[in-house]
Amino acid sequence: RVLSLELNKDRDVERIHGSGINTLDIEPVEGRYMLSGGSDGVIVLYDLENLSRKPTYTCKALCSVGRSHPDVHRFSVETVQWYPHDTGMFTSSSFDKDLKIWDTNTLQPADVFHFEGTVYSHHMSPVATKHCLIAVGTKSPKVQLCDLKSGSCSHILQGHRQEVLAVSWSPRHEYVLATASADSRVKLWDVRRASGCLTTLDQHNGEKSKASSEAANTAHNGRVNGLCYTNDGLHLLTIGTDDRMRLWNSSTGENTLVNYGKVCNESRKGLKFTISCGCNPEFAFVPYGSAIAVYTVFTGELITMLRGHYSTVNCCVFQPNFQELYSGSKDCNILAWIPALREPVPDDISEKSLPQQHLNPAYEDAWSSSDDEG
Repeated sequence: RVLSLELNKDRDVERIHGSGINTLDIEPVEGRYMLSGGSDGVIVLYDLENLSRKPTYTCKALCSVGRSHPDVHRFSVETVQWYPHDTGMFTSSSFDKDLKIWDTNTLQPADVFHFEGTVYSHHMSPVATKHCLIAVGTKSPKVQLCDLKSGSCSHILQGHRQEVLAVSWSPRHEYVLATASADSRVKLWDVRRASGCLTTLDQHNGEKSKASSEAANTAHNGRVNGLCYTNDGLHLLTIGTDDRMRLWNSSTGENTLVNYGKVCNESRKGLKFTISCGCNPEFAFVPYGSAIAVYTVFTGELITMLRGHYSTVNCCVFQPNFQELYSGSKDCNILAWIPALREPVPDDISEKSLPQQHLNPAYEDAWSSSDDEG
């Protein structure tokens, strides 16, 4: 189904945003509701379900935090995320230096965390049961951890030297966090450890820096502005402004050396890409100019380019229940990419030439009698 993804002519996503779309998230509980965040601060909530049951339909916006809303973000919304365990709450962060925790039903902020610098990225763990920490990457090199329970930003992870452009919790270990920075580094942390990070990923796997310390390790030769774990948490995919994408073994920190070729990446901020879930093999969907590049994660093969947007694609999100993809762009549009229906049987095989009972396997008699076998 993923190999046959195409721009769907029968499904539209209602156009609400008047400016570019930076971030999308589909809630993991039902896979039905999607959030989008725009560069004008607006947040929209959509229902992806086809309630009309007609073949052609529009995914309706249920509600939005628009420009006239008293609590709207003042500047660009960079990240939206559903609370992983139910749809009653979602989070958003913005260049206005705020992270907001929203009550979905009232569309009022239940809590606001304010930072000293621009917020590029935040993430809540999809698997945590023992903590409610939101990791936040900002203009500061310090990674901040905000506790939803206490409402305080108690915890700081120090080690990066420049702004933190992307953060992602491991889907396998609830205390493990990956962070990517403009300092060319990707760090893995166990947030229970006070002593600093577990490891700094090294693109050369220790070959070049045997003489020097871990501090010399870099993941990319440029800003690292995107991170995504595979769904089993065993591998981590990173992307940098050196036009490279790298796949790492997340437990050993080893660069697997998969070659994806040149992955053009001119984003000045965090790049929101995604990995399929429940496919074999797994695929990565990466914004690539005004297209989305589809790679096989473990071989690095570029499978196809999905073209349909008129301007830069900023984000994409995968819907695993139906193997669908949604993408958001600077062109203000959200596009739905749906697996193409299977090809019908070619016309030249006339029905008369097929034995009648074989037309529909559902009606076929599965028993064989000894006469047939002759």
